[in-house]
Amino acid sequence: MKLSKHILILATAIVLFNCKTDKKDIAKVEEKTGYQIEPVDIQNVKVTDEFWLPIIKRVQEKTIEYAIAKCEEEGRLDNFLIAGGEMEGKVKGAMPFDDTDVYKIIEGASNSLISAPNKELEAVLDSLVNIIKIGQEPDGYLTTWRTINPAEPPAPWVEVKEGKRWEALFMSHELYNAGHLYEAAAVHYKATGKRNFLNIALKNADLMVKTFGEGEYKISAVPGHQIIETGLIKLYQITGKEDYINLAKYFLDNRGNPNNHKLFGPYSQDHVPVVNQEEVVGHSVRAVYMYAAMTDIAAIQNDSLYEAAINKLWDNMVSKKMYITGGIGAKHDGEQFGANYELPNLTAYNETCAAIGDVYWNHRLHNLYGDVKYFDVIERTLYNGLISGLSLDGTNFFYPNALESDGVYKSNRGSCTRQAWFDCSCCPTNVIRFVPSIPGLIYSKSDKTIYVNLYASSHADIDLNGEEVKVSQETSYPWNGNVKLTIDANSEITVKFRVPGWSRNEVLPSDLYSYADIYKSQPTLSINGEKVNTSIKEGYFEITRNWNPIDKIEINFPMEVRTVKANEKVEEDRGKLSLEYGPLVYAVEEVDNPKFDKISVSSNDEFTVQKEDILEGVNTITNRKLKAIPYYAWSNRGVNKMKVWLENK
Repeated sequence: MKLSKHILILATAIVLFNCKTDKKDIAKVEEKTGYQIEPVDIQNVKVTDEFWLPIIKRVQEKTIEYAIAKCEEEGRLDNFLIAGGEMEGKVKGAMPFDDTDVYKIIEGASNSLISAPNKELEAVLDSLVNIIKIGQEPDGYLTTWRTINPAEPPAPWVEVKEGKRWEALFMSHELYNAGHLYEAAAVHYKATGKRNFLNIALKNADLMVKTFGEGEYKISAVPGHQIIETGLIKLYQITGKEDYINLAKYFLDNRGNPNNHKLFGPYSQDHVPVVNQEEVVGHSVRAVYMYAAMTDIAAIQNDSLYEAAINKLWDNMVSKKMYITGGIGAKHDGEQFGANYELPNLTAYNETCAAIGDVYWNHRLHNLYGDVKYFDVIERTLYNGLISGLSLDGTNFFYPNALESDGVYKSNRGSCTRQAWFDCSCCPTNVIRFVPSIPGLIYSKSDKTIYVNLYASSHADIDLNGEEVKVSQETSYPWNGNVKLTIDANSEITVKFRVPGWSRNEVLPSDLYSYADIYKSQPTLSINGEKVNTSIKEGYFEITRNWNPIDKIEINFPMEVRTVKANEKVEEDRGKLSLEYGPLVYAVEEVDNPKFDKISVSSNDEFTVQKEDILEGVNTITNRKLKAIPYYAWSNRGVNKMKVWLENK
């Protein structure tokens, strides 16, 4: 993995002035997360899975390098050098948040380093960090377009009047840029122990603390696009500095407060105070990033008002505004949620970034409560509306993820299929940021309890209050529901094996969708060949015992082709059914179905499921009228028609 020669020379030269990348720890207060459940860190989980490992490796080995090259090609790296006076020129790129593409690549690559150490990649990240440092102003400010020429933002919708900092927070993305900087720096510090990137972030965060908040010389304002809040909280957890979490809380507390600033309105979730918000509205990415931060505050500060609000918001989203793929955000206009039950298919937005943000939020909620329903949402999103954003070759991307295509409507920002890049490339780099962290979703722990959240072949070393527990699982999930596990523990512990919602006859934890057919089978758990007579307790097989590594645990989640119907209030899906198999939502493409426009199904149809040598070896669903493929794999064979919802004959 290489940077171009001229970038590398500049990055190497600046190392002479920035050679301190010492690994001295600073105070950590990670115990102050407030969450009762802790994810098992990706450094302690080795994924060997035939489904997830190729996707993770594709990002690690191909997409990261591809994105760095694109960032260099389109001037995202040059902007830092121009801002710092190392190059001459005007700002390059079309978006005021182009800086964050570099930050997200570093974050994803750092997650990759945690699970797969790579000296060459680490050196590339050092070079990128050095380039970023060049663009930082002496007082810590870091938004390159504004430093280069504050009077000429790259996007016309950033309304600049006097060329001053912070004057256009609704769309300037100055605080959004900072949030991604903090998120990336926190992961890079965790991955490498180096403070070179962390120090850049802390210097910027200290500027934010001096600039915003209550006080005679401070600015009363909130971000236009949220994420600085979760970033500040991560810096608080690393350093223990209360100023950071206090500023995050200030930004949240003053949304919807007209006495603090001129309100941005529902688009930015800035219409009423966050504790009074009950319906998910506005730009969906902004929303879920904000809800994640609110969940952090609810956990860390035991804030009951925040907790009540996030529960109402989650219920509204999952009950009225979520696609069957787990996607969120119905409207291209404003990239935002629609009204309750407004879930169009051809014009669905379902931004990849929103799916990622929704996983981040639901993971926090599971850490707070341990309720199985949050991982039901995570699983549905992961296998369907999230990884659909990345092509099977790792270099093409969906920004929106439609549920129907006529081969004419250009749903993907001017294209009917995935694109190699975008002028607004937040989604490709967010995929890079997220995918290498997937191993951290598989297992969680709390006191004397281990949660098995997702089923993927893997090995985990878990520190359970000082006791080392080893968990291994082997499975071909999601292609079949057989899972084999071993657990090695020295004392009696509880293990909670999640029973997926689809295996409990539940599409989502709401009445937004339901199965139209009858599920004929039940999941089972056996140890050493003997079925364990245990009922499903709150969505888990929960077993407490002294685990022996020679014990062979087998779980079977029988998979059948299921037909799904939507709530009658979802107008576009009335009289239609969709197909599922295990956690996968299926779609039909014209390339497999010459009589595409005449396809229909019923809940009584009989289907055949078989492995095929297409799309890297997927299970297809067939009957005499159709062939369906997993939704995530659609549009990898050129432009053609597609639909998820089929006429109910």
